[in-house]
Amino acid sequence: MAAKNNALSKPVTLSSELENVVGKGPMTRAEVTSKVWEYIKANDLQDSKDKRQINPDDKLGAVIGKEQISMFKMTAAVSKHLS
Repeated sequence: MAAKNNALSKPVTLSSELENVVGKGPMTRAEVTSKVWEYIKANDLQDSKDKRQINPDDKLGAVIGKEQISMFKMTAAVSKHLS
């Protein structure tokens, strides 16, 4: 088996905007992704007609922008808040 030394399992530092959504870091990229999705589902932010589209509220909008965004582009937007 491969060692757990890949980018997804390495803890990263989060921006304050992202911490407002997912909680205090550091955490792994996998944890961040999971917590962003928990937030999206808990706040019913998926578009009702196309679940691949995210309609950000003010908190999530501070991280990914205020406009509707696809779940694929959202990952890239969130990664800008990781270091």
